[in-house]
Amino acid sequence: MSFVRFAMNQPEHKFIFLCGLHRSGTTPLFRILRGHPEISGFHDTGVPEDEGQHLQTVFPAARSFGGPGRFGFVPEAHLTEESAEVTTSNRQKLFEEWSRHWDLSKGCLLEKSPPNLIRTRFLQALFPNSYFIVLLRHPIAACLATRKWADGSLESLMEHWLHCHKLFKMDSAHLKHVHVLRYEDLIRNTNAELATIYRLLDLPPRLAPALNPAGNDPYFNTWQQMLVEPTGSEAGRVVQKVVQKYEHELRKYGYSLSEFCPAIFHAQ
Repeated sequence: MSFVRFAMNQPEHKFIFLCGLHRSGTTPLFRILRGHPEISGFHDTGVPEDEGQHLQTVFPAARSFGGPGRFGFVPEAHLTEESAEVTTSNRQKLFEEWSRHWDLSKGCLLEKSPPNLIRTRFLQALFPNSYFIVLLRHPIAACLATRKWADGSLESLMEHWLHCHKLFKMDSAHLKHVHVLRYEDLIRNTNAELATIYRLLDLPPRLAPALNPAGNDPYFNTWQQMLVEPTGSEAGRVVQKVVQKYEHELRKYGYSLSEFCPAIFHAQ
């Protein structure tokens, strides 16, 4: 039986994949979307953050490639429709493993895992009726929040942020249904952003409690404190190096490192 024929014979569901690096705000968004009466998402599974990557045996989880802040650097972690894992048997196996945790009476099936960001084409190949919700968070906040989990420097975390988003940007041209939003917009205008997502999914809107609009502030404060440490301090030198190295590339994604630095950086 061909892959296309196999896929067409499956129950008609919308597969919603929530994508975003560790500490990008995907967990609160996942919980909100999971609460919609027409969406089924994993809960009480016993695995970290109810992430689907830990509830299947078709492909390795991020921890197999170094975990947060590192997995994207491993070429084998980037999966597409050309990957050897795209088979009819794997499609069936993955659906069966995840279905143990979904309510299949609901039309929309939701899954969230950080590696989804660099596996969108692969997931679409297995589940053609896929919808991708991609969440970006300011790299200062995302990287500083990830440091406690990652075995890497601030510079390597920034490099990983950029690398993974570059991969996604290239992959996004191959996707049929994709919506990209910023964590900063989600926390400031929660219900307006949710309304856009529900329109994409053709679902009735549902209001949610407001999220903390100051979610990034502690990390921006830490960033600035690193700069004002005594002259010549290691933390200050690291921040200055990261700004000089990554500011230009990050501006392509609508973010800036220099806006939270002294005026000497603003012109970079």
